[in-house]
Amino acid sequence: MKLRLRLALTVVAVSVPMVAGLGYVQHSLRQRNQAEVLEASTLARMQAGERERCEAQPETWRTRRGGPPRPEGLGAPDRPPRPEGPGGPPPEGGPGVVMHFAYDARLESRNPRAPVVSESVRRDALEGRTSVVRRTSENGESQLDVLVRMPWSEGPCAFVLARRLAPRGPPLGGMPPPEVLAIPFLAVLAMVVALGPMVRRVRQLTSEVRASASSRYVAPVQVRGNDEVTELARAFQEARAEIQHQLSQQEAREQALRDFLANTTHDVMTPLTVLQGHLSTLQQRLRRGDALDPAVVGDAMGEAHYIASLVHNLAAAARLEAGQPQAEFAAVDLNAVISRVLGRHQPIARQQRIALESGVPEAAVCVHGDVTLIEQAVSNIVFNGIHHGREDGHVAVVLEHSREKRFRLRVIDDGPGIPEAERARLMERRFRGNAARTRGLAGQGLGLHITQHVAQVHGWALTLAASEYGGLEVVLEGPSST
Repeated sequence: MKLRLRLALTVVAVSVPMVAGLGYVQHSLRQRNQAEVLEASTLARMQAGERERCEAQPETWRTRRGGPPRPEGLGAPDRPPRPEGPGGPPPEGGPGVVMHFAYDARLESRNPRAPVVSESVRRDALEGRTSVVRRTSENGESQLDVLVRMPWSEGPCAFVLARRLAPRGPPLGGMPPPEVLAIPFLAVLAMVVALGPMVRRVRQLTSEVRASASSRYVAPVQVRGNDEVTELARAFQEARAEIQHQLSQQEAREQALRDFLANTTHDVMTPLTVLQGHLSTLQQRLRRGDALDPAVVGDAMGEAHYIASLVHNLAAAARLEAGQPQAEFAAVDLNAVISRVLGRHQPIARQQRIALESGVPEAAVCVHGDVTLIEQAVSNIVFNGIHHGREDGHVAVVLEHSREKRFRLRVIDDGPGIPEAERARLMERRFRGNAARTRGLAGQGLGLHITQHVAQVHGWALTLAASEYGGLEVVLEGPSST
């Protein structure tokens, strides 16, 4: 249903009971006005000379305008009328007839034609009320009776009954006057005219929203004015900005995924090709019955270890670079993490004749964090120490815990180390492409980038410094939960 039609129907639905109420009020006021006019005219008539005529001939005094009346019981239309004389019926009344009858202080009339006063009217009049009004209807006529107390309290004309007979009209006084009936029509007309500009603005806003959606929310939605339609346009504009932000994030994630797949293929295929070459060499020597070359076996193990570490790093990088990492925080035992990392790297360390050692407190040191990310960060530091260490060298993992509930994890090696300028550059580097994935000195960029990001997620500090043994010392420190 269109907006204009809906509002027009709403106005009509509200106006109909309003018009009915106004008609009822008008009808009530008209009836009240009729009773007041009849009371005032009766008092004025009696004070203008009718009192003397009434008191001079109370048995026959009666006034009327119009045709002869048809008196009935006052306030009791179902009661049979009092007869006029022996066996004579009361005269018939006609439309617009006004009659007056006189009563004494006890509400008794000496005129046999006067209507009988009902008990309810008698009770109200004798209580001191200046007038008593009763309305009845019968045989298609409405009857208005007003019993008026005269300023004098004695004599046969202490009360005067004014009776008005008229054809009975429609319920509630019939149709309201034209000015009342015009209210709903004027309201509907004003509503239709006033809604014209608003409907046009809503249609224009609908067109702009559709155009923005068809352009993948590049086209803006105009915000004009300062009303509810403006608020709606502003809400659409805010929704458009949010959708654009979500689309840009989605495109960034998709681009990161494409880059991840491309770089993974490139980075994994190089060591995998080298590993295949080593395995082919070993296979040829086995076929010839030659003894295995320990150097070839060691190189093959190193390539396999590198591939495993690279795959773990690529997965962690994709998880961290895609936006908010879905870290699952829980209690993490750093002692157990160090034990698992050393167990994973011990075979390759022995192959390269590097002593991999550790020193941890007897009591478990626990932190609140994501165990997978923490283990990958520690593994990256240990891998760098082994991968870039010297033969017959050492890599030590030392975990310290203070009374202030802070931990300090140090990975120390005695390898060639990294110049201070290179250390600062590696700490500032972000994962952005192949430059951070090479296997040379810059190859530490991926692992250290992941470690630095994990530290930021957990609120820890990561520092790189020259070790006292000539190599590199990497330190992770932060609060503990034990």
